[in-house]
Amino acid sequence: MNEHYKQLLARKYPNATSVLAEIVNLKAILSLPKGTEYFFSDLHGEHSAFLHMLNSASGTIRSKIDQRFGNALDETQREALATLIYQPEHTLRTLEQNGGLDEAWYRQTIFHLAEICRIASSKYTRSKVRKRLPPDFAYIIEELLYDDGSDNRSAYHEAIIRSMVETGMADTLIIGICNAIRRLSVDMLHIIGDIYDRGPRPDAILNELLHFSDIDIQWGNHDITWMGAAAGSPALIATVLRIGIRYNSFDLLETAYGINLRPLSTFASTVYADDPCEFFQLHVLDENKYDSISLALGAKMHKAISVIQFKLEGQLIARRPEFHMEHRDLLNRINFKTGEITLKSGIYPLQDTNFPTVDPDNPLALTPEEEALMKSLTASFIYSEPLNRHIRFLYSYGSMYKRFNGNLLYHGCIPLTEEGELETVELNGTRYQGRNWLDYIDAQTRLAYFGEPGSPQRQFAQDFVWYLWCGSKSPLFGKDQMTTFERYFVADKKTHKEHTNAYYKLIAQRETCEMLLREFELDPEKSRIINGHVPVKTKKGEHPKKGDGLLYIIDGGMAKAYQSKTGIGGYTLIFNSQHLALAIHKPYSPDVATPPSPTLEIVEEIHPRMRVADTDTGKDLSQRVEELKWLLAAYRRGELREHQI
Repeated sequence: MNEHYKQLLARKYPNATSVLAEIVNLKAILSLPKGTEYFFSDLHGEHSAFLHMLNSASGTIRSKIDQRFGNALDETQREALATLIYQPEHTLRTLEQNGGLDEAWYRQTIFHLAEICRIASSKYTRSKVRKRLPPDFAYIIEELLYDDGSDNRSAYHEAIIRSMVETGMADTLIIGICNAIRRLSVDMLHIIGDIYDRGPRPDAILNELLHFSDIDIQWGNHDITWMGAAAGSPALIATVLRIGIRYNSFDLLETAYGINLRPLSTFASTVYADDPCEFFQLHVLDENKYDSISLALGAKMHKAISVIQFKLEGQLIARRPEFHMEHRDLLNRINFKTGEITLKSGIYPLQDTNFPTVDPDNPLALTPEEEALMKSLTASFIYSEPLNRHIRFLYSYGSMYKRFNGNLLYHGCIPLTEEGELETVELNGTRYQGRNWLDYIDAQTRLAYFGEPGSPQRQFAQDFVWYLWCGSKSPLFGKDQMTTFERYFVADKKTHKEHTNAYYKLIAQRETCEMLLREFELDPEKSRIINGHVPVKTKKGEHPKKGDGLLYIIDGGMAKAYQSKTGIGGYTLIFNSQHLALAIHKPYSPDVATPPSPTLEIVEEIHPRMRVADTDTGKDLSQRVEELKWLLAAYRRGELREHQI
């Protein structure tokens, strides 16, 4: 330890007694069971489904209720208690409307909630529990939690509850206990990418995640498009708008983030007035509540921003020959006289040849109207306070990958050759592969948002983030090409094919997973990889477990757009002190009063039980104990002066 750090430590623990007390405290914490970690992936804006999974701790809260009250309460009563914990405000309102609230109900319910809260808090210190209790009621809830079973204590608790009911504060107390149960049931939250796109309200998901301090996020390909758009990248602004409009996400764009789409709607309705935009119809998976736009106008807006996107992408490709994406400058491959396009696989007729804003002699040039439109849209993204609050959260709590408690977390893939070697990427004279490729990507993604405005470095970084969205060697994309243009304009489906990186085939082999873990300096005997990105087609017999249990892909189709392929409503991976388990969720519907509980599959038993001492946090605490031992010795040798607190 350096001298400055020693002095800081001595200020915090000014005498031998305070040092001893902290050593005892830390050693006690190290002996506690490890907290429960929850892993979610590919949320894709499905806020209702995600919040239900989070509030129910993916079914584990109901399991606690069944274990504690299986003999005391019937199925209906246990389900009612679980529903109260998941959504207390709504449940209390419903009960009040139905006349179901009286003192007997309050007394019984508060006792039941206190018991579940006691179970949920049993693996934590009182100090940690206190931090997760609502401040106004922390003292009262603590008194209810720590019951010695004596008659005096029971009478005391009865008096507390009676006073809360008489003063009209019982509802507030119940809401506080329910919130505490949910917070205590999830010790650490891992989001393995793709919060954005397809679903209606990623903003609502992020608003919920903002309340978590013990959280990390591994950026997904859909997340980085929004990160680049918020940084001001025109190509990515067009991309997120195209996807948002395609999936009818006008509530998100205009109401939640304040993106002014009026100029785009005016432009589209004028330029494509007589165009039915047949191949740009919207995918309406969710209805807008606040900002409804007709499907006909939506299709015109969809086509307008798509054409602008293809122009901006072509300009970027020309600007960055180092990306080697010349073959994806597709507007320059169109023969506007014959209505055909030349692709790598041949020449194909276009199914839509109406390009009123494209100059055949200079197809990548924006019209003056498109220039003005993009200037307006860019300002909306850059100056959207709620959007940038969420993006800064993604930067603060996010990264390309994370190593935590023996697990390696990343969203997409580590690009591999067909032979199973790490694929090499050469960029600006430097070669990257594996871990250092992800480190480089992480740094560039941050530079795109936080770099000096107007600097060449920031401009390159923003263009590079676009490459991460669709480049063949991007670990977030993981395919050879993105055939968005072909899906709109070419009828021949073989042109729509996107070939995945060899990674997705090779991870079935244990040797590949072992190599990847070693690349990130993790022990294959004790570690595993957890990622998402590619939906697991459960209904076709696919399983998240790969590489003999060294890798789990946990994209199970939380997004409604994927559920026809997966057959389920998503996965949660749960890692507690005793096992690793998959919660397999059924498709969620907010119209169902009591959503079905997930199926729990234990995929790995942990023996002996994992303690805090076995975790990364435990290593830090053990290091702190050693530092405190040095400080204690220094006090006892008289090298440091002791002070009374």
